[in-house]
Amino acid sequence: MHPLVILFSLPMAITGALWAMALARENLNVFTLLGIIMLIGLVTKNAILVVDFTNQQLEKGNQLREALINAVKLRFRPILMTNISMVIGLIPLATAQGAGATWKTGLGWALIGGMSLSMILTMVIIPLVYYLFERISEKAGWKKKKIEFEL
Repeated sequence: MHPLVILFSLPMAITGALWAMALARENLNVFTLLGIIMLIGLVTKNAILVVDFTNQQLEKGNQLREALINAVKLRFRPILMTNISMVIGLIPLATAQGAGATWKTGLGWALIGGMSLSMILTMVIIPLVYYLFERISEKAGWKKKKIEFEL
């Protein structure tokens, strides 16, 4: 169930990448596709951080809602810092104007747009999807019960 929750971050990233490329009037080429592949790895890392920290909070005994709120609060700053540093680092690549730069500017714009939109929406959509999937699995009876053995 958790990998499916993590995959919900991908449409937001791809939408942001395509949106930024459209605003920058970039074409979809090999470099932009490489940027989107790189973007998929970076965005899923952010979603994994939120889901993993939520699971840790649940193991400590917190309620689901409290665990999700804590996960977003405590992981927002590291995710924000990595995304901002990546976007700032990609600005020279996206705005380059030299010989051969037109090939690579699309990669920069795809990463900037995808990281920007997915960072904002991942912190809202991933906890919401996690919450919905947990509630559905509880009502359907799919949750595994912990079995404790006594010696």
